[in-house]
Amino acid sequence: MVTREKLIETIKAAIVEYARFEPSYGNVKIEKIFDDNVGHYELMYAGWDGGMRLHGSVIHVDVMNDKAWIEYDGTQYGIARELIDRGIPREQIVLGFMPEDVRRYSECAVN
Repeated sequence: MVTREKLIETIKAAIVEYARFEPSYGNVKIEKIFDDNVGHYELMYAGWDGGMRLHGSVIHVDVMNDKAWIEYDGTQYGIARELIDRGIPREQIVLGFMPEDVRRYSECAVN
């Protein structure tokens, strides 16, 4: 089990890495949102693609009870796999975007 500080540091590093990849379309701003006071970490896109407004989360991870709760994952590789590759144990990752009864079939924590 890694410390809360290491967990947060790893989540931030992964988000910073994903933020390097700019969308290949439109005029889109990339926003990294880090709130250490409440344990909220997010990568957002905001902008325009022609006349269409783009605004939404690409990655959303909250830290609760020393676990990374993945609330949304819009990446191709998977933020859970990214955290595991960076040394976070599966037992400290919760796929919060899945219903609780389905999480038990994942290799990560249920809650």
